[in-house]
Amino acid sequence: MSTDVTNIPAEAPPGKDGSGDTGENLLRLMLGGLRQNMRQYGMLLALGLIVVLFAIWTDGQLLLPRNVSNLVLQNSYILILAIGMMLVIIAGHIDLSVGSLTAFVGSFAAVLMVEHRMAWPLALLLCLVVGAVAGSVQGFMIAYLGIPSFIVTLAGMLVFRGLTEILLEGQTLGPFPDGLQKVGNGFLPEVGPTTNYHNITLLLGLAVIAFVVLQEVRDRKRQQEFSLDVLPAKLFLLKLVALVAAVLTVTLMLASYKGAPIVLLILGALVVGYGYVMRNAVFGRHIYAIGGNLPAAKLSGVKDKKVTFYVFLNMGMLAALAGLVVAARLNAASPKAGLNFELEAIASSFIGGASMSGGVGTVLGAIIGGLVLGVLNNGMNLLSVGTDWQQVIKGLALLAAVGFDVWNKRKVGS
Repeated sequence: MSTDVTNIPAEAPPGKDGSGDTGENLLRLMLGGLRQNMRQYGMLLALGLIVVLFAIWTDGQLLLPRNVSNLVLQNSYILILAIGMMLVIIAGHIDLSVGSLTAFVGSFAAVLMVEHRMAWPLALLLCLVVGAVAGSVQGFMIAYLGIPSFIVTLAGMLVFRGLTEILLEGQTLGPFPDGLQKVGNGFLPEVGPTTNYHNITLLLGLAVIAFVVLQEVRDRKRQQEFSLDVLPAKLFLLKLVALVAAVLTVTLMLASYKGAPIVLLILGALVVGYGYVMRNAVFGRHIYAIGGNLPAAKLSGVKDKKVTFYVFLNMGMLAALAGLVVAARLNAASPKAGLNFELEAIASSFIGGASMSGGVGTVLGAIIGGLVLGVLNNGMNLLSVGTDWQQVIKGLALLAAVGFDVWNKRKVGS
């Protein structure tokens, strides 16, 4: 996957920007690029800093292969929700119902698979359809009836939570079939010769590295063809080295434990797919348009109601997928499942660079924001920080992210 590179100073001739001279000039270029792209890279740097600090404070426990694998499994459903929530926020709306919808879909799956013994692949498809229907109903009321998204999804939060209680009759229902359990807890099988690492995970890591490098180079060439601003050559090379090092490090950590979790492959597919849609597809551009300037988008011929409808339909499907992952991981459906998931997804989006006014944000940013919260949760648990202080710290992190967004807008405006 690749990150957007916009509003970056154009590549200056050698001798003016020092791109081919000294380390001092390269440092100046890096600082200049970071200043001009603080929204894009600020949280990425913050994530790196948080990881380093908690690795030191926990005596390296945070970066143990087992803990890295658990970090992926524990935060997978929040990251799935964050992707959909980012699209909703970019479009200028909000969705408060995703946590309750997650619980409802999990309970619906339990009724189908545990009580009625339905085959899990068929039940999975039906659950995704239920999520899509729930999202489309809310999307219709928001887009075509003109009811504010805050009100519609707040009502949805109450309705879906009530339906969850009705389906489960206040009890926990499980266990799920082994096939579904593997979606939330399973790992890729081991094949090939016996080594100290998981062979398939190593191959996947190398494939991801090749994809990232090719995508970055292709995007750079495309931007140069259209005379768009690009990173200076040395800074671009440094960015590639950092990306490759990050992917390789995570790959080796996962490969030295049990390999890549199955849910990580699902997340990877979602990031690549939605990233492409938001960067290259017409539909993605329309989402940015209606969130950035709705009147101008209408005058340009954007069908804002249709776009809004599909954004919420998509959110419903991703909430259903997250509900299945949660149920599979817990191996049971609970009336209390999904509590505060909507807040975690919203916080991940804003920490990852979304704007309150809409029209700004990236899919990768949502993942980074979710990882920031995930590392905070995991690190504080390793340090035995109480849940009361954990809530305080996460609240301050969200406030700092939104405050940074407001400060950045004022600075750009001035």
